[in-house]
Amino acid sequence: MSAVVTGLGVLAPNGIGVETFWRHTLDSVSGIGPISSFDASGYPVRLAGEVPGFEARQHIPDRLVPQTDRVTQLALAATASALDDAALDPARLDAFDMGVVTACSAGGFEFGQRELENLWARGPQYVSAYQSFAWFYAVNTGQISIRHGMRGPTGVIVTEQAGGLDAIGHARRQVRGGTPLMVTGGVEAPLCPWALAAQIPNGRLSRRADPARAYRPFGADATGHVLGEGGAVLVLEDGDAARDRGAVRSYGEIAGYRATFDPEHGPSRLESAMRGAIEDAGLTPAGIDVVFADAAGLPELDLAEAQAITSVFGPGGVPVTAPKTMTGRLNAGGAVLDVATALLSIRDGVIPPTINVGRLADGCEIDLVTDVRSAPVRRVLIAARGYGGFNSAMVVSAEGYS
Repeated sequence: MSAVVTGLGVLAPNGIGVETFWRHTLDSVSGIGPISSFDASGYPVRLAGEVPGFEARQHIPDRLVPQTDRVTQLALAATASALDDAALDPARLDAFDMGVVTACSAGGFEFGQRELENLWARGPQYVSAYQSFAWFYAVNTGQISIRHGMRGPTGVIVTEQAGGLDAIGHARRQVRGGTPLMVTGGVEAPLCPWALAAQIPNGRLSRRADPARAYRPFGADATGHVLGEGGAVLVLEDGDAARDRGAVRSYGEIAGYRATFDPEHGPSRLESAMRGAIEDAGLTPAGIDVVFADAAGLPELDLAEAQAITSVFGPGGVPVTAPKTMTGRLNAGGAVLDVATALLSIRDGVIPPTINVGRLADGCEIDLVTDVRSAPVRRVLIAARGYGGFNSAMVVSAEGYS
């Protein structure tokens, strides 16, 4: 039983909508710049990837705006786009044949900060009743399922950057178990003072002020990553069910998936996740056309990933790309955006670039794609690592139906 992607919804720092995002990615348009959503001048980190020009009321009903954080507004907008892209009207399907699994690691930080400020400054009677759920990392799943009448299996994954792949992997399991359609993906909006202050202490954010030098994964002078908001939502369907309902397309199949966890004082098990995903897809490493890297932007983590890739494919044995250099790392939204980008790579036969890296660090013996590269792309491996030891890998392929 195949699980195929029939719809994509994308909101990214370098473009809203699938085709705008894809065009800007191929043109190396970066969405990283100075933080504009609040005054970050007093913070050591002042750059981020912000979704440009997003107005919630253009995408969701007015009544939902005061109930929701920006993260949920972005998620609802991405879901609506994915359903439209799949030419799917949920009202025409059985509610119990549709489920939702999303990933989120920050939750509704901006909403929570505002209501805590009200509590401290004005008293509990001024705290919104919606605070009871708007901050919660599971709220995207809940709001999507309510808005579209999806009463099948639901869930939420919290494994930071790896979460997007884990959510898709769980959704694939539900499709294989008999649920015809799953909405899945990851979206984040961690750009407010409270959210930024919570992430600065981990030491992984770049403190450079130049957007072209701040996030340089695998580069000789890498100093960390840039935070970003946004992500992607997918419509995942059983291939036969999609064909029977007259789906207009399949972007490709979720062919393989594997997750591992690093021991506290042991080596990374990212390589094991990669090999497991390839094996789950019924392939060997020679069957992979390109790797979308996790691209942490920290020298020790970049080297570990490069060595894992080299161990699986050999030195320079497969093209490697990290288009997230144009968006920043989107936490749970990042890997799903990579999946969407990989499916577009398959569709158009092109590998998107990694920008701004410069000279590779010693020991990173990978074929890093730094300019758009035309090539037959049929099967893509996506890697993701979450803070705390989470590793996930996924294979998407052109198989399915068209």
